[in-house]
Amino acid sequence: MHCTCVRHADLPNTSRLYSDLTSHFDRVADLYPYPTNSLDAIRRAAAFDFPAERRKAAVEALRPLNAGNPSLDRLAEPGTVAIITGQQVGLFSGPVYTIYKALTAIRIASDLNAAGIAAVPMFWLATEDHDFAEIDHGFAFGPDHQPIRMNIQADGGAAPRPVGERHIISSPIDELRKVLAGLPFADEAVDLATRAYAPGRTLGAAFTTLLREIFAKWNLLFIDPMHPAIRAHAAPILSEAVTRMPSLVRGVMDRSADLVHRGYHAQVLVDNQTSLVFALRNGERIALHRAGDGFTGAGRKWTAEELAEDGSHLSPNALLRPVVQDYMFPTAAYVGGAAELAYLAQSAVLYDNLLGRQPVSFPRAGFTVIDERAAKRMGKYRLSVTDLLCTERELREKLAARLVPPGLSQRLTATQTAVSAALDTLDKELVRFDVSQSKALATSRRKIEYQMAKMVRKTGMQLLAKSEEATRDAASLSGLIFPDGHLQERVYCVLPFLASFGPEFVNDIYQQVRVECPDHQFAVV
Repeated sequence: MHCTCVRHADLPNTSRLYSDLTSHFDRVADLYPYPTNSLDAIRRAAAFDFPAERRKAAVEALRPLNAGNPSLDRLAEPGTVAIITGQQVGLFSGPVYTIYKALTAIRIASDLNAAGIAAVPMFWLATEDHDFAEIDHGFAFGPDHQPIRMNIQADGGAAPRPVGERHIISSPIDELRKVLAGLPFADEAVDLATRAYAPGRTLGAAFTTLLREIFAKWNLLFIDPMHPAIRAHAAPILSEAVTRMPSLVRGVMDRSADLVHRGYHAQVLVDNQTSLVFALRNGERIALHRAGDGFTGAGRKWTAEELAEDGSHLSPNALLRPVVQDYMFPTAAYVGGAAELAYLAQSAVLYDNLLGRQPVSFPRAGFTVIDERAAKRMGKYRLSVTDLLCTERELREKLAARLVPPGLSQRLTATQTAVSAALDTLDKELVRFDVSQSKALATSRRKIEYQMAKMVRKTGMQLLAKSEEATRDAASLSGLIFPDGHLQERVYCVLPFLASFGPEFVNDIYQQVRVECPDHQFAVV
């Protein structure tokens, strides 16, 4: 595998906050306690005393889902820290960056252990999220590299049920088999999906089964926040958050306003009615709103005392969730994507008030993966990595321009240059003769230059239309690298990569994860 680094600033839609966090930390040093991509920063973040009783409770709460995992015994030892990441329990792994998150956490833990700091990697299964529409589908590609959407059916209807608790009615295994047909390891990938996503199994269990098999060699620990033992472990801090909600929300509102004032964005909108928790009642996750001294939701009211009485029936929102996580476990670093790390700029207020410490906010590794054939196509059309981060239409135009024979291309360029020079000379004469004529020429010039540029584009597009191979190449490269205008890691699940490159794909990616490098990597396998 050969990798080329691409800065996040050169990727589409990178937020200013994330760009500064990864490339100009001095600009956000007051928002995050530690710099990113630094083993030394994690070493400093690991220097805290985690209560022995809480560590014991954490290990026992994890045991039902992680029995026999050596990392559990390691976590039980005083001084061991956790490197945590997580993701929604999406279909067939959800976006493949789920895999890259886990590999980043595993790499950090491995490097810490090599440096003499006991650490274990952990994965937070976002089973309590209730937006089923976000996770009921996944995308895969076949030999033509076109994105194909697949949907899963589960029980629960339109109720706001935690997605991890929904039971599978039917999985799109047959569709997956058709999509992957023709890829060298398709059968193995389909078998993996079949074993994990069996009808009757919950979505949380299916997702966990898939990841457990993929990461078997690395002893990754799994956290299911819907498990009664985990909920009981989280209850104290959730109850405390309810009793202190007004001041906590005011603090987050002030931080959000500061972020916007500085030209950043507030990832989560917060106002005086915002609740940092949901209520778990009768199998549903009920959205709450603050009203006076109490809370409302689903047609009923609660006082703060009533909600705080049993924190095990509460669920944190996106801002409070990482604080709850790091209360339960001795976290030294949290691995997340751009949006999640933006949350943490707001969550820092909650960390200060509820926990008194915050782990390193660590960017996950990112990859765009292609095969040798796609790499040869890039070379054929003299395309760089960033040339491909555009729509398929824009890519076709770039390929078209490269299809124009060198002699004709030079003639067209020379003609444009000559016309431009002639117009410059004419404009100088007109300015001396009549300024109004010069202004009229400026209008005409824009039309002339537009028509010249249109002629150049049209010449290339006509050549592209005559080349079926180039048209197919454009579609294939676009579908593989920037499907529907998004990085591939945000669209495709892991299965088409396993089907393309085999079971060693995940290990090959792991070998390329570098703790000290925040860049996105363009990998040729």
